[in-house]
Amino acid sequence: MRPIHKWVWGDFDRRVRKLLLFAEVETDGGRDILRAAELTSDPLLRRLYLEHAIDELHHGDLFRQRGSALLRTRSTHDRTLFNGSPLPGGHGLDDLHVENEPDHRLLAFLHVAEKAAADRFAIYRDVVDDDPPTRAIFEEILRDEVFHMNYTYTQLARMSPRSYKRQVWRARASRLWKRYLRAAAGVAGLLGAVSLTVVYFVVLPPFAWLARRAERRERDGWIPISRDRRDSPTSQY
Repeated sequence: MRPIHKWVWGDFDRRVRKLLLFAEVETDGGRDILRAAELTSDPLLRRLYLEHAIDELHHGDLFRQRGSALLRTRSTHDRTLFNGSPLPGGHGLDDLHVENEPDHRLLAFLHVAEKAAADRFAIYRDVVDDDPPTRAIFEEILRDEVFHMNYTYTQLARMSPRSYKRQVWRARASRLWKRYLRAAAGVAGLLGAVSLTVVYFVVLPPFAWLARRAERRERDGWIPISRDRRDSPTSQY
């Protein structure tokens, strides 16, 4: 998929949009991890969560500053047919309700998410060789993501020594299921748009033509009702 990533990041507008989107996702993830630090009863995990949250908020600032800097240097506006990435996924807590998740489940989810983010950011770092400042940001963030990936796995093994591998597989399956739902929703939306377009331009025109043809046969004005008609004027039918 590297050529697709290179195509996505090769367009200036898409690059700016993705950087600003990453800024929002990283900032939201930092807030959620701060909430997890408030809820956990484990002192070591609370400290690690706080460090993690600070890193995520810092990442959001880096992406936002770089996106804003690119916007200030843009001299022309090019319309693009595609503004995002064709790949499902994303980085962050992915609509996970922190209040409803125990520490071991949250750690498993964070480990899977950070590992996916590290793999994706490594690709992004390589495909933005033409933009050294953006590449430097990905290199800095990638080091933090590797630390996040390692500490979450270590703490998960500490808190659930008998089931930590199962928890990781469960988090990975949940992430894949959410990707499937996003893809299915996208396909359903596309099929719905195509179906409505076909109905509007293929099915409805004959009925509109028949309605206009029938309208030409009708006389203008009021049509008298036969005196032999016995329908009650006050009846619903």
